[in-house]
Amino acid sequence: MKRISHIACIALLITGSAAAVAQTAATQTTTPAATATVAPTAAPATKAAPSGYAGPSGAPLMTAKDLLANGKDDQYVRLKGKLTSHKGDENYEFTDASGKIMVEIDADRFPAGVTVDHNTLVELTGEFDKEMFGDSTVDVEQIKVVAQ
Repeated sequence: MKRISHIACIALLITGSAAAVAQTAATQTTTPAATATVAPTAAPATKAAPSGYAGPSGAPLMTAKDLLANGKDDQYVRLKGKLTSHKGDENYEFTDASGKIMVEIDADRFPAGVTVDHNTLVELTGEFDKEMFGDSTVDVEQIKVVAQ
């Protein structure tokens, strides 16, 4: 008797799942006639410059040496120094007075309209990725150019 009730419950779950999938597929399907008669209502928007919070941060300002020695995995940090070398793709070498650390920076994180080179003083904010083996890095979320 117990086995029959288990089988009945499983059959009910399968039937309900199949009905939900069929209903979802039916609501997502459009006819060619419906898509052909829709006209655009506005011109495409122009791409805006990236924006975000530019005020003070609660992330501690650290040195590269201190971060590598005492930093915790997934810790939010700020570093002030220079991007001294591009190692390829999203990988850069960051240098401050205490030493060097590798950082990962997506191209869209660089400030719009500002050229950053090896002489530009920057403040990086991001998440420390501490590795047990290999190089630990900082995944940069924000770059600010600092007035020297």
